[in-house]
Amino acid sequence: MFLGRVVGEVWATRKARDLEGKRLLVVEALDRFDEPGAPKVTPVVCADPLGAGIGERVLVAFGKAARVACGGDGDFAFEAAVVGIVDDFDVPGAPASWRAEGA
Repeated sequence: MFLGRVVGEVWATRKARDLEGKRLLVVEALDRFDEPGAPKVTPVVCADPLGAGIGERVLVAFGKAARVACGGDGDFAFEAAVVGIVDDFDVPGAPASWRAEGA
């Protein structure tokens, strides 16, 4: 799971049946510039069952946790999903960009 910011949306007319009716967002990890850390692929395209908006901070889950969060048993054709819209956080020493609205 990671903390990110919604930076865009994806539309696809032709897609796997599992993605029909799913809103797809582009989410960039907030900590993409920090080292050390596990390498991340960012930005990530995520299914969004919660209705997050551009510029909002979100929690993103991967794998079965992401698929279950979208109402299934874990057998959907996507790997990441928005599982929370962040109201606030307390991370001592976090860069100012983490708090910037819509940055």
